[in-house]
Amino acid sequence: MNEGLVVVVRAIISFFTLLILARLLGKEQISQLTFFDYILGITIGSIASEATVDLSSRAWPHFIGLVSWAVLAYLMQYISLKWRYAAKLIEGEPVIVIMNGKILDNVLKKMKFRVSDVLELLRNQGIFDMNEVDYAILEPNGSLSVLKKPEYLPVTRQDLKIKAKPTGISTELVYDGKLIKQNLRQMNKDEKWLMNQLKKHGINDVSEAFLVLINDAGSLYVDKYDDDIKNVKDIGDYKGPY
Repeated sequence: MNEGLVVVVRAIISFFTLLILARLLGKEQISQLTFFDYILGITIGSIASEATVDLSSRAWPHFIGLVSWAVLAYLMQYISLKWRYAAKLIEGEPVIVIMNGKILDNVLKKMKFRVSDVLELLRNQGIFDMNEVDYAILEPNGSLSVLKKPEYLPVTRQDLKIKAKPTGISTELVYDGKLIKQNLRQMNKDEKWLMNQLKKHGINDVSEAFLVLINDAGSLYVDKYDDDIKNVKDIGDYKGPY
């Protein structure tokens, strides 16, 4: 068989194998990945790439290795869910690095973390003054969770004793110019009501609306295809300062 065709076939098999294994292992945001998850992902990806282009060896040992790593990862996830002690060993656990506004330097040394690293993570959260921080916890994924001192916390409606109406989540009524009738019925609205609302925004037909959302409080968001934005072509062509 032609080498190019072999690579294509292996690539297709590797692609769908990775897709299936990724679905089985579950979803997790990049920011939530632990160091173990990161290394695991690199290893599985490396095996898949070798299975695709390494024509000097048979494909099946690579795929066995790929599945073996995925199975081990799945077992570790299962064990972590069932056994808390194992989860601590595999994923690590949160560690307090700032307590009562004081940096715990002995904890930082144990974690092999520098003060400059903590300050950087604080700046990433918009905190440039250490006097604002009451507690800070270093999470297993390397992020920093911060509790500010009470005097630096933002004022809430509850503090001011102001009642707030719940807004709920937004529901799509029109998506890409198409009316979603099921969502309209769930919100106890009809097409006549919707058209009356759209006409207030200069829309005479549903197909003219790109996106229409409504929340539980009845607030409507309308975005037209033909938005009246000046120099929209220039905005689309702008590539930034670099």
